[in-house]
Amino acid sequence: MIRLLRSKIVLAISLMLLVLSCGVIGYKLLSDYTWIEAVYMTIITVTTVGFSEVKPLDVNAKIFTVFLIVTSVFIFGFALSVITEYLLGRNSLQILKKKKVKKQIDNLSNHIVVCGYGRNGMQAAEKLKAYKRPFVVIEKNKEVIDRHEDEVLFVEGDANEDEILMQAGVDRAQYLITAMPDDAANLFVVLSARQLNNKIIIISRASQVTSQSKLKLAGADKVIMPDKIGGDHMASLVVMPDLITFMDKLSIEGEHTTNLEEVEIEDFTDQIECNSLRDLDLRKKTGCTIIGYIEPNGNYIINPEADLELEPKGKVIVLGRPEQIKKLNQMFQIG
Repeated sequence: MIRLLRSKIVLAISLMLLVLSCGVIGYKLLSDYTWIEAVYMTIITVTTVGFSEVKPLDVNAKIFTVFLIVTSVFIFGFALSVITEYLLGRNSLQILKKKKVKKQIDNLSNHIVVCGYGRNGMQAAEKLKAYKRPFVVIEKNKEVIDRHEDEVLFVEGDANEDEILMQAGVDRAQYLITAMPDDAANLFVVLSARQLNNKIIIISRASQVTSQSKLKLAGADKVIMPDKIGGDHMASLVVMPDLITFMDKLSIEGEHTTNLEEVEIEDFTDQIECNSLRDLDLRKKTGCTIIGYIEPNGNYIINPEADLELEPKGKVIVLGRPEQIKKLNQMFQIG
């Protein structure tokens, strides 16, 4: 709709310029006006201000003037209506779009709230999209929102404000990721989010080492330092390059590249009886290998034994090629 209105505006402006040009050339030829006089006569004619003529007009010039007035009235009226329609239509579309986004956010629960859509926030959003997890981004930069509003659900505003957090559904959210570059801003967000939802799991970015303890004290469950991770990663590529490259390939997620999957034991117990990893037998059924087990209390067991007893609230971490992971998800209706 906006594109159509823009084309109409281009047409209206072209017609106005054509009328003005015809008026100037017509008065120049018919009444032997100078260029300045011809422009003046054209402007006072098409705007119908009622000033007197520069020089007396003969019959041909008067007929031309009548034609110019009638034509300009219609064209300028058309231009005014198109511009008005464009402005109203643009506002209406923005209002409808905001209502649609608000309705989508209001329907979310157990979703993820991402504060900040900079470099780290964007990477987090891409990862969440790869796993098809519902999320909302809080961002105050209007230009950033306009660029990405077709890809992401945005709430425009400052994440430090409780009202903005509530608009993003923080009271119903399962996770909050605050990825803003300023540690003080992240600290305020953590404090506010913890007040609004004491069950939410908060993951915060930190730039300074001294901010880690403060963020955890404020209520953050996990604190990540991207610069530290980046430095460690680069050094590891020197010390053990092949192992790190292999791990990088495992960590790439996407529709055709998922190699790791985290599955709750409850997803299996609804369909098969499994008291141990041996009962699951995922290697034979799907080709996936269980490389880790997470106990309900959060304890991690790497490369668990086949006879390990499983608990309903536990989770297994499986490794497999994309087609094997897909087979696992389809067989047990996961995701």
